[in-house]
Amino acid sequence: MFTGLVRGVGTVERVIPGAQRRTFVIAYALSEGDRSLGASVAISGVCLTVVASTARDFTVEAAFETLAVTTLGELRPGSRVHLEPALRLGDALGGHLVSGHVDGLARVRSRVARGDALEVWFDVPGELARYIAIKGSVCVDGVSLTVNAVDPRGFAVGLIPHTLAVTTLNERKVGDAVNLEVDLMARYVARLLGAGDEPARAAAPPLTREALARAGYLEDAAADYTDSRDRSEAPCPEAPVSEGNQ
Repeated sequence: MFTGLVRGVGTVERVIPGAQRRTFVIAYALSEGDRSLGASVAISGVCLTVVASTARDFTVEAAFETLAVTTLGELRPGSRVHLEPALRLGDALGGHLVSGHVDGLARVRSRVARGDALEVWFDVPGELARYIAIKGSVCVDGVSLTVNAVDPRGFAVGLIPHTLAVTTLNERKVGDAVNLEVDLMARYVARLLGAGDEPARAAAPPLTREALARAGYLEDAAADYTDSRDRSEAPCPEAPVSEGNQ
């Protein structure tokens, strides 16, 4: 698990082809604990396993599926990549929860300077658009970003000077592909609600205010629901007998 806060930028020293995989030697001085054999490191948003390391570089491997659905297949000697070691329990969660499992490729649609910041629009595959919302989080090439706007084709983010200085996002040109991971929570919510899954949606009970109250998501409504249910189920008191209603 990661946070989307890039710890550094490494440089690909060597790319070693193999049967259905590639090996990358990346020049960067990870700490001893972060580069131990079997450790996880996000390489431009892709979770990979350290298979060898020294004090000045480390080696990771990417298999056929990873090469097919990410930009790692385009890496060459000299390519610069974002690096983030795995999150440890107790570490500050400054970005958002990132799994390192890329959902697909987005492409830079436009770049517009906003003072010393930069507004960038990305086009995304249609099946991923429903997971992206204004003020929500996305992970682009391993960088946690906040969504500023959405349209039918994709989304926009604002890159502040610090982000432009410590990442490679300022090097991305119109048409370039980037690794995209949508918000993990959005995926689970969509799954629970049956979004994009007609059989699941047809079988799921309707999502109503009463259902949310019963599940405890609406505290005030839950109390109202309980009170109203108790009142409806309670026996009606007998009306007092008086001369007028005998």
